Amino acid sequence: MAAFAYTALNERGREEKGVLEADSMRQARQILRDRSLAPLTVSAAVDNKEESARKFNLNVLLRPSLSTSDLALITRQIATLIAAALPVEEALLAVSRQTEKTGVETMLLSVRARVMEGYSLANSLAEFPRAFPALYRATVAAGESAGHLDLVLNRLADYTEARQQSRARIQQAMVYPIILFVLTLSILAGLMGYVVPDIVEVFAETGQELPTLTVAIIATSHFVAEWGIWVLFVVILIVIGCLYALRIPEIRLSWDRRLLHLPLVAKVSRGTNTALFSSTLSILTSSGVPLVDGMRIAGEVLSNEWLKLKIREATESVSEGASLNLALEASGCFPPIMLHMVASGENSGELDQMLGRVAVQMEQSVEMLMNVLLSLFGPLMLVVMGGAVFTIVMAILLPIINLNQLVGL
Repeated sequence: MAAFAYTALNERGREEKGVLEADSMRQARQILRDRSLAPLTVSAAVDNKEESARKFNLNVLLRPSLSTSDLALITRQIATLIAAALPVEEALLAVSRQTEKTGVETMLLSVRARVMEGYSLANSLAEFPRAFPALYRATVAAGESAGHLDLVLNRLADYTEARQQSRARIQQAMVYPIILFVLTLSILAGLMGYVVPDIVEVFAETGQELPTLTVAIIATSHFVAEWGIWVLFVVILIVIGCLYALRIPEIRLSWDRRLLHLPLVAKVSRGTNTALFSSTLSILTSSGVPLVDGMRIAGEVLSNEWLKLKIREATESVSEGASLNLALEASGCFPPIMLHMVASGENSGELDQMLGRVAVQMEQSVEMLMNVLLSLFGPLMLVVMGGAVFTIVMAILLPIINLNQLVGL
């Protein structure tokens, strides 16, 4: 059975949209009529193979994606139903009916249609690569081959939920510093663009010689008032240009390599990527994926291109017979504590557990560093804003004080 998206009119003449399963488009229309619905449009939710081959590039761009929270919820629900001895296709049908999002329902019914055609769950999920990444599909395939799909899906759900919680904590911690930074810029721009020019006119009428600080503030105010918009425009262009340049593989590789040598930035980037690589490889190896295949998949989920290159080199070394510890040590990019724990895991036969511990430790280390940096960023912005406002106020008060002294004489 295939999935069909439809638009129909109900008995009250209102338009309804949804997804249903049928053997053909004619049967889909008949099902709608049996439900007292007048079909307006009925179309296949998934293109056939010929159309997919003909429109491959467009389809890849238009494939729907899933948020982290939706992916974790769907994975957990499917795992629970499969653990309750439901067949995969029935579990997919139940979860599709549970969701309130039409796009998610269409996706799950399309995956179910592929499963009912005889494809494995992992191959069926490959129809939506943006929603189910390579790590997810490889782990599902390993669970299917090992006969422990429910356990693997539960592990995937735990991993996805942990990543979502970590990302949510960082985003929440960033809210206050970002608001404070924007507020600081707005206040300074308002003072320099509107307040200072009005006061300058008063000083100009007196004809007195202005202090150096006041002259500097006035010059800055004139520059902001006349060129501020253009400066902002140039900054935006520079940012866009840098983002575009980072899409070039050679530039991105060189940039990511330099990031690993910058103070603080290197520690955050190295720690984040190490934790991601370790947790991904731990899930894959514990699910039955061979180490070399697991390294190849885990390396592709990293955000740093230089580390990706080093993981590829380490993967080649492992495929030639080297141990994981020595292959990673040869790259010179991973922290010593990770190398020691990986060596211990290889010697004890508990590599997947050690990799999981490495991931937890690296995540905690990065989170602590981020918390410290974010906690310092707020007071720093207050100091900067207070210092800037104090400087502007002093630049305004100094001519007034000098004028009063002249009057007193």
